[in-house]
Amino acid sequence: MSRKPAKSSSRPRRKAPVREPLNRAFSPDILRRAHELAADYRIILEADAELGFVGHVLEMPGVMADGRTPTECVAAVREAAGASVGVMLEQGQSPPRPAGERKRQAQLNFRVTDEEKLVLEEAANRRGFRGVSEFVRDAALHRARSA
Repeated sequence: MSRKPAKSSSRPRRKAPVREPLNRAFSPDILRRAHELAADYRIILEADAELGFVGHVLEMPGVMADGRTPTECVAAVREAAGASVGVMLEQGQSPPRPAGERKRQAQLNFRVTDEEKLVLEEAANRRGFRGVSEFVRDAALHRARSA
């Protein structure tokens, strides 16, 4: 049995877009700005039996790195965050604001009895909160994170 040669398509093949290599350097201004922004990001570290420590950026969960010690891991995560922010800046995107600078924009409303309000106000005062809202937010977030 003989096989027929495959017919060549008369359509030209599309070329893949040419992309710059990822190992190129950033401009000094972009690099400086990227590292300044990334320096305020929060880093979450977890111990890892094989790698030592693995860390990620709270504001950018996909940015991760590892290191044998916590110090090495933090340095590697900061470097990865700086590179990620640098790419965003080059592309005209706005990097996420540091978690500590995020403004509270959403509002939750709930009703309580007069007695419940009094209990919450007294507890907030005893614990040094400026108001019931701060106290309730702190207590609810603490409970939600430990659940």
